[in-house]
Amino acid sequence: MKILKAKDYDGMSRIAANIISAQVILKDNCVLGLATGSSPVGVYQRLIELCANGELDFSRVVTVNLDEYRGLPVTNEQSYRYFMNDNLFNHINIKPENTNVPNGTAPDPAAECARYENLIHALGGIDLQLLGIGNNGHIGFNEPSDAFDCDTHCVDLTESTIEANKRFFSNADEVPRQAYTMGMKAIMQARRIVMVVSGAAKAEIVKAAVCGPITPRVPASILQLHKDVTLVGDEAALSLL
Repeated sequence: MKILKAKDYDGMSRIAANIISAQVILKDNCVLGLATGSSPVGVYQRLIELCANGELDFSRVVTVNLDEYRGLPVTNEQSYRYFMNDNLFNHINIKPENTNVPNGTAPDPAAECARYENLIHALGGIDLQLLGIGNNGHIGFNEPSDAFDCDTHCVDLTESTIEANKRFFSNADEVPRQAYTMGMKAIMQARRIVMVVSGAAKAEIVKAAVCGPITPRVPASILQLHKDVTLVGDEAALSLL
């Protein structure tokens, strides 16, 4: 694992965006795996700037997002499809039909999981996967468990994840209790992985994921087994490494 330290969130965002930019330049029809949450927002802002300046072309890029809340329509401001449209897709020259997010309102969860898994396979896998890390070590919505879940699945969110995400809703009762998430197989089969992390609150879990044992109780620890992972963090987040 390569670890790149930035002074602050802006520096972290710039480094990660540069890595993604290089991927798009080297392979203009690449498949990007994308994440939501506060950590990658700065990365997306930088990518938008590069596209606006004519330095990046997303016209042939395909994206697959990690996850989506179950039960939220795309028009809901807290859905991850809405987030991606608002924070990236609407501001770059990517084709809407080339952007993929699990369907949170699919009537059959098992069928939706199979559809998304087959989609990733049909695309030939992911060239570069962008990840954040949750306070409990989750990546995507792969929560701490007794075993690593391989395929796309519908997961019951832990109380710690609900608590962490309630700031985006009026109250904790509005946070969905389930979500669709890409499984560990698709993530680990990505050719490259970039994880972004910022803030002192993430320092303990970053240490556990990078330096601790590989265990499904800390889902991100499995990244120790991947051959091409770059961890990009600010000084606070990496302070215990």
